[in-house]
Amino acid sequence: MPSAVSVIQAPRGTFDVLPDDAARRAVLEDRAKKILGAAGYRRIETPTFEATELFARGVGEATDIVRKEMYTFDDGGGRSLTLRPEGTAPVCRAYLQHGMHKLPQPVKLWYLSSFFRSEAPQRGRYRQFWQVGAEAIGSDAPETDAELIVLLADLLQALGVGETRLRLSSLGTPETRAEYRAELVAYLRAHREQLSPDVGARIQLNPMRAFDASDPGTRAVMKGAPTLLGRLAPDDAQHFTRVRELLDDAGVRYELDPTLVRGLDYYTRTVFEFASDALGAQSGLGGGGRYNGLIELLGGAPTPASGWAAGVERMLIAAGELPVAPELVDLFVALGAPDRAPTGFELANDARRAGLSAQLELTGRSLKGQLKHADRLGARYVAIVGEEGRASLRNMATREQDELQLAAVIPTILRGSRLA
Repeated sequence: MPSAVSVIQAPRGTFDVLPDDAARRAVLEDRAKKILGAAGYRRIETPTFEATELFARGVGEATDIVRKEMYTFDDGGGRSLTLRPEGTAPVCRAYLQHGMHKLPQPVKLWYLSSFFRSEAPQRGRYRQFWQVGAEAIGSDAPETDAELIVLLADLLQALGVGETRLRLSSLGTPETRAEYRAELVAYLRAHREQLSPDVGARIQLNPMRAFDASDPGTRAVMKGAPTLLGRLAPDDAQHFTRVRELLDDAGVRYELDPTLVRGLDYYTRTVFEFASDALGAQSGLGGGGRYNGLIELLGGAPTPASGWAAGVERMLIAAGELPVAPELVDLFVALGAPDRAPTGFELANDARRAGLSAQLELTGRSLKGQLKHADRLGARYVAIVGEEGRASLRNMATREQDELQLAAVIPTILRGSRLA
């Protein structure tokens, strides 16, 4: 006997989207499309892989994403490519490449795409994952920041995600942050012995990431660390105050968190994050902020912009049950005998071309088994293909059955028939 062959498993940190999962994702996509589309955001999709330089330059070489988490490979022609780890830099690249700066500003775009990061898999966090995101490029108005925050809040509410918390802060401008950075570096160096080795090694490279550390010793040190929020320049403080006023007017509750640090280098001014206790320790659902310098980093003119991304898997976990509409089957074509399969095949095709949802018996079940299967599918009607161009049309709700010409099956269903 041949030896047993083990079943190949999906790689660790990836997952299959099964039909029931796909139905829930379709609900999320539909609600995102309606909410974002109503605010003028249009769909965009970028390539799965991009030039590695896009992320090294745009996301920041000091970030964990670029240093440790990207899937990078040589394309065989000496070019370094990377599976996209995030969506904002590719959208900004597309904005520049396709001359969107010539369009009326701001350009509002949204996406729902897969992304890739080589990080430790955990609940709701995978190496291949999906995000829905929105970007508004070309506006420096605080109303843009507030609009984006409200839209994400609306999406979470539409999905039934309860008990969310919105953390809000401002990182000011790069100039303000440079002054603050020097103060923070000095503080971290003075407490270096109490920091984790990883944070201690990155004091000069990326000191603000110390606020995100999970190590108890580092967290204790950071409780006394200086924060940036109280050191904002007047223009930045005024911008942040206006964002807060707009959120108050919209009824969006938030908590000020001066320790909030996004994991990407391109953020300026407003930053925010939505979290849910339904996700456990890794509670982040999504977030974003303003990134006024990113377009310029990618070779464009100075262009203000703001945006966010939210994890699809994480939102679906926090949302719990979603009302997924059952798949409609108007007609199931059953075969009175096996030799009627060609006629049944033709009837099913004709029904679909007429706009009906139709399925055909394909496994050789008995007539009783076919009717039971049609019941499981929730079929409205079953047409039992008989002899000489005739069929029995059964209404599965009333169990009434009528004999008619095969050619009359589709018109009868379309007009609701006297069996309905």
